[in-house]
Amino acid sequence: MVRHAPIVASVPHLLHGGDYNPDQWRATKDATWKEDMRLARLAGINTLSVGIFSWAALEPEEGRYEFGWLDEVLDLMAENGITAVLATPTGARPGWMSRAYPEVLRVNRDRTRNLHGGRHNHCLSSPVYREKTTAINTALAERYGDHPALGVWHLSNEYGGECHCDLCQERFREHLKGRFASLAELNEAWWTAFWAKTYADWSHIESPSEHWRGEQDIHGLNLEWMRFTTEQFVDFYLHESAPLKALTPDVPRTTNLMGTYPGIDYFRLAQVLDVVSWDSYPEWTGTEKDAERGARASFLHDLTRSLKSRPFMLMESSPSATNWRPVAKLHRPSVHLLQSLQAVAHGSDTVQYFQFRKGRGGSEKFHGAVVDHEGTEHTRVFKDVAEVGERLAALDGVVGTDTPADVAVVYDWHLRWALDDVKGMLQGATGYEATVIEHYRAFWEQGVATDVIDSSLIAEPGRLDRYKILVAPMLYMLRPGAAEAIDAFVQRGGTFVATYATGYVDEHDRTFLGGFPGPLRPTLGVWAEEIDALYPDDRNAIDWDGTAYEARELCELIHAETAETLGTYGADFYAGRPALTVNRRGDGSAYFIAARTGADFLADFYARLVADTGAERALDADLPPGVTAQVRTDGTTDYVFALNFNPTAARIDHPGGVLDLAPFGTAVIERPRT
Repeated sequence: MVRHAPIVASVPHLLHGGDYNPDQWRATKDATWKEDMRLARLAGINTLSVGIFSWAALEPEEGRYEFGWLDEVLDLMAENGITAVLATPTGARPGWMSRAYPEVLRVNRDRTRNLHGGRHNHCLSSPVYREKTTAINTALAERYGDHPALGVWHLSNEYGGECHCDLCQERFREHLKGRFASLAELNEAWWTAFWAKTYADWSHIESPSEHWRGEQDIHGLNLEWMRFTTEQFVDFYLHESAPLKALTPDVPRTTNLMGTYPGIDYFRLAQVLDVVSWDSYPEWTGTEKDAERGARASFLHDLTRSLKSRPFMLMESSPSATNWRPVAKLHRPSVHLLQSLQAVAHGSDTVQYFQFRKGRGGSEKFHGAVVDHEGTEHTRVFKDVAEVGERLAALDGVVGTDTPADVAVVYDWHLRWALDDVKGMLQGATGYEATVIEHYRAFWEQGVATDVIDSSLIAEPGRLDRYKILVAPMLYMLRPGAAEAIDAFVQRGGTFVATYATGYVDEHDRTFLGGFPGPLRPTLGVWAEEIDALYPDDRNAIDWDGTAYEARELCELIHAETAETLGTYGADFYAGRPALTVNRRGDGSAYFIAARTGADFLADFYARLVADTGAERALDADLPPGVTAQVRTDGTTDYVFALNFNPTAARIDHPGGVLDLAPFGTAVIERPRT
């Protein structure tokens, strides 16, 4: 275990702050900006993100920069000991650019060009947009590279979307030429003999389109388009960050991600980030349902941490109501502290918000903020934020600590793209993300730390050596090297768990021949012959260990070949056939769950595996429902975070004593690492 360096080398503290938009308050800056600094200090805020969406304020006319207002703001921040997360303004280009250079506007799948408006409405291939981006980012780096407030570069904001213009079509074809040695190879990989779709020339290939009737039925094409879109963002990020890296090589660079946003493979994008950051907006209800929401939020934090296996930045969260939800419910007492410490428990070295001060107009004027329209520290939310600031200030020892995990759960963007496109099973509703989180939750409820990895990490030499348990729900697509790495993991003594819909297609979305689960058939010791999709009201059962557990939605009909049958189906024409198996292979075990089940089966099954493998639990205790515990450590001292996601009090009896948690309560325990 190692202690990672602080995100900002000169600030060995957990960062606490949020999005700050002083350019919206230039007309009242004398009354507002200094008051903002006073309020920030009072709330224990030591960082503010500035410059996001400020292009029109920084360059009101082409080539004419106005940095005076930003000079004043950064100077004020430095005077008040506040670190700047300084953004490039490229998330929303100014109106003069769209009018003068309409090519910068995106073209949609239906081949219509966007109007000016919104944000991220730009073509990543546009030479003009790239030129203007380089110019503004270079100017920012030259002016503020040595400013004492500068701590982190925040590139753009929440990358997303896609463009189908002629420029992007040409770049897509070049991408394909790099992926396939010839058109013949592409046609074979995409199985274009289907419906006479064979391509005779590279120029005939176009991106997927909803225009009547553009191409939508070649699954390999759809998959490659998503890969290309990811590479577009990787390439643009590298382009945008080039002047920052050249002029400020020691200042870390990031762009804020969005959990499991489906449009970009974040494992790929994270490869070019110095530090990973993301925007977390759990939908808290103030009821017992928050245990489920807490598990999902924890999964997203663990996914974000796992992208680079190091502490990350919580770039945005709401200190109360989230205005874009259909129901903008307020955070109940203690919930803001709970969600903040939850992020830290799972590996964040920051707690940051959108937004610091509420704006007066626009669609986010009623979004939660540290400073309300009332404008003082005398609000409930401000006091909640100040409480977080006080708690974070006492946790300097957590900065840079590791989050060791004996368990890994697989979540793979490429696999999700293929499953979202599948025609069969539960078309359009395969539930991949929800299924992965259901399996993850069974460990979360036991206080077992879990990494979230993708197939590229599975195949990385030695990566699986750190884990005792590897869980891969619905591993529909087997990317190159994944099956071999999993088999080696099992033979070395690892415990592997797979489910229905495993090993159906290769990286091009072509089915494997010779029986599913394809290359994993010897590892799992089963042959999956058919899969039964159930109507919403249909139910079956898995009979295991004296209990009949509900099976629903998807039931795979398998043959146990070298595997031992542990549980069987309870109903329908396949009653009595294998539904849960284990294959002893080498020194390890490979389990197969043939049906989608409820949480009760997963809880009992994974509790058995945790006990059998000795996977580390944060506390040696039976945690109450809706309560979890997570560990961060430097190898000498453990910081145990106990988190109660219930609207009622909870008690944990553990070897160190009794821990009482208030409704939505939290506690942090320090103990020697053993």
